[in-house]
Amino acid sequence: MEYNQTLEKKYNFWIKVLSIAIPLVVAILFGVKLKDFGIDVEPLSFLPPIYATINGITALLLISAVIAVKNGNRKLHEMLMKTAVVCSCLFLAMYVAYHMTADSTKFGGEGIIAYVYYFILITHIVLSVIIIPIVLVTYVRGILGKYELHKKIARYAYPLWLYVAVTGVVVYCMISPYYNY
Repeated sequence: MEYNQTLEKKYNFWIKVLSIAIPLVVAILFGVKLKDFGIDVEPLSFLPPIYATINGITALLLISAVIAVKNGNRKLHEMLMKTAVVCSCLFLAMYVAYHMTADSTKFGGEGIIAYVYYFILITHIVLSVIIIPIVLVTYVRGILGKYELHKKIARYAYPLWLYVAVTGVVVYCMISPYYNY
């Protein structure tokens, strides 16, 4: 793809907007309960195992994409990365929908396991916000054909995104015994 500076400026504008808007909207919606607005909807309590599975699939897609590009299969890499982005968007939509319809579940573990859980949870949440612009910049550099710059930032984007995807599954596995289904 031929490099287009105007297109890159448009992408960069949207990267900035999304990097600010996504965490803000999620934080706001996380505190919104549909029942508080008189909307009678059943809690979407079936969603946590689904979005945890999507996090697992995202992790597998990321690993597969790195293997594909290391083997010289750029087209497969691109397809896998686009699918990983879609999976992350699906996760986010389901996560917000669940929290808008259900009360938050408290972790019931005690002692050292509680410290482990909260460490994983906090790093997962913080990094999930931090990776938004990093992933978007990496993605845009790839689709614009700026492969050297893409590779430079992908060195950081990949392990951070992989950590967020894997810890999403771990957090679910640790808290799932405490869900009220």
